[in-house]
Amino acid sequence: MATLDLFSAALQPSEPPAARAQALRALLHHHAHLYYTLDAPEIPDAEYDRLFHELQALEAAHPELRAPDSPTQRVGGKLLEAFASVRHRVPMLSIRTETDTEASGARNFDARVRRELGLSESEPPIDYVAELKFDGLAMSLRYEHGVLVQAATRGDGEVGEDVTQNVRTIGQIPLRLNPDAHPAGAKALGVPSVLEVRGEVYMRRDEFEAMNEAQREKGEKTFVNPRNAAAGAVRQLDPAIAAQRPLSFYAYGLGDLTPAEQGGPAFESHYDMLQTLKAWGFPVTELVARVSGADGLVAYHQRIGASRDRLPFDIDGVVYKVDSLALQRRLGFVTREPRWAVAHKYPAQEQLTVMQGIDVQVGRTGKLTPVARLAPVFVGGVTVTNATLHNLFEMRRKRVRVGDTVIVRRAGDVIPEVVGVVGGPRAHYVPNFRMPRRCPVCGSTVVREKGEVNHRCTGGLFCAAQRKEAILHFAQRRAMDIEGLGEKLVDQLVESHVIRTLPDLYKLGLTALASLERMAEKSAQNVLDALEKSKQTTLPRFLFGLGLRHVGEATAKDLARHFGRLDAIMDASVEQLLEVNDVGPVVAQSIRTFFEQPHNREVVEQLRACGVRWEEGEPAAQAPKPLAGKTIVLTGTLPTLSRDEAKDLLEAAGAKVAGSVSKKTDYVVAGAEAGSKLDKAQALGVPVLDEAGLMILLQGELS
Repeated sequence: MATLDLFSAALQPSEPPAARAQALRALLHHHAHLYYTLDAPEIPDAEYDRLFHELQALEAAHPELRAPDSPTQRVGGKLLEAFASVRHRVPMLSIRTETDTEASGARNFDARVRRELGLSESEPPIDYVAELKFDGLAMSLRYEHGVLVQAATRGDGEVGEDVTQNVRTIGQIPLRLNPDAHPAGAKALGVPSVLEVRGEVYMRRDEFEAMNEAQREKGEKTFVNPRNAAAGAVRQLDPAIAAQRPLSFYAYGLGDLTPAEQGGPAFESHYDMLQTLKAWGFPVTELVARVSGADGLVAYHQRIGASRDRLPFDIDGVVYKVDSLALQRRLGFVTREPRWAVAHKYPAQEQLTVMQGIDVQVGRTGKLTPVARLAPVFVGGVTVTNATLHNLFEMRRKRVRVGDTVIVRRAGDVIPEVVGVVGGPRAHYVPNFRMPRRCPVCGSTVVREKGEVNHRCTGGLFCAAQRKEAILHFAQRRAMDIEGLGEKLVDQLVESHVIRTLPDLYKLGLTALASLERMAEKSAQNVLDALEKSKQTTLPRFLFGLGLRHVGEATAKDLARHFGRLDAIMDASVEQLLEVNDVGPVVAQSIRTFFEQPHNREVVEQLRACGVRWEEGEPAAQAPKPLAGKTIVLTGTLPTLSRDEAKDLLEAAGAKVAGSVSKKTDYVVAGAEAGSKLDKAQALGVPVLDEAGLMILLQGELS
């Protein structure tokens, strides 16, 4: 059955019970294979859970429909053939899910536990351990005599995959346990001969976003969500690739364990077991808590829910476990689930909706981003109507078009994004979206440089969307050095429409500045004095302050040195620009494109008219540079030279000043409190100079 047919069947549960059960089984098997085996989910977790619970209810109402191969009778997921199989000595079973996201979900669980234990209302409340329900990949770590010997995925709960080599690359997972460790207030327990620790491999949101952004910049495939990325990393055949992925781990339980009568630990509670795991060196979340009764569960669910968006990783709920291990044994299991534990969900972070249109937003740096207009959908606790599509190449890779049913993801403070399309062939032709040739904000030319995936507006000095960024860059210390013109003041000036372009800075008056929030007359006068002082500058500083793409301080100095005059730079052809030291085709075209925009040239002329000035002259003779081709790192505090002064001297001599030490570094110039860069230089055998040595080097007297 095609994906679209399966999806349509799921949305229209109108057939007889037997046919409906068969359709649901086929659909759930299909999506479980995509999710667990291929790491390529097509629908959100919330949609899978809804279908799963529908099948559960159908089988409960019609027991004759329950089949041995039903997804309700197993954990789910077939093995990849690339990894060896591992049979779990203690099955890794799943936990029952409480989908009622309100307080009643916690109260229902407590009432069920008390009922099954035969406790009356007058008896004391039960102690529970409340934990986070991580959205990652379940993992079992087997230790023998304190040494990690095997790591296995959950697989189908009975048999998993051997991923030991990849898991060894996760720094948080101990390779050897400390036999002398002990929980606070307890004697050392030693290390059991056999210990299987259960936990979750996951990826932090910030590291996931950084990894995906790097993938987008390279025009390569991005991952759907952190869980999908973590699973893909663990299942890499090459451990070296897995080592490059930012994986983390939290422990939350035990599997196989040496019995107490054979020298193993005799735990009395789940909480004490977690504290022992922490003492042995396993990461255990600080947000785990021991709580009392239903009220304690409700308070924990609400507290974590309120801070969920601020967590550094994804969770889709919390987990409640009866704390007493004796009570856990009394409660036992039912089919595939323990009676003593439940997962209490939060609103889903992925949902389905329809993409109704596409808009284009211009960012602070001029990057154009296509944004999906969506049929309103409640996801991650809020109603979402817009979601980023990142760039044109990402859209083409995902095959997203207007009218599609799409998966929308919102996690924490991350901007909602469209992560995929659900469905088969479209009923009618829908044209591909194309990026505009003109900026939708200012009308400037839109360009995409060779080798890049992002489109950009070229009107940096003119475009309203880039106004704040342009002013802040112009005012920074290494550019025009306008002291006091910081982000908060620029925000006020732009948002109150006092400043529209850079020349407006030099038209500011005392009254306009002093009327702004938290700006006294003296502070306003200081800013005006700094603006007046900045009018006398240098050509390299002015060029750098204009914010030409790819033109940093060193390139600005090379341009000024080569051409001597600003007009010569503005009128230079690509061929002439290529004659400048270290200016390649991409940089040359960027400079040419910038000065081809009439409004950019107009801003330059207005700044000149406002009194901004610098010394100009004839092109400098290209004398040999003593440090051409050398890479030098500065670290620590020099006796007489500031870091900027030393950098200027080195760049003028042709050197490249780098921020980190490597085997390619020629020299490290170290002052007081040099720190780790000096240590690394010494370890690599890189020559280290003091300030006196730097001066000798600059004179060309040091080989």
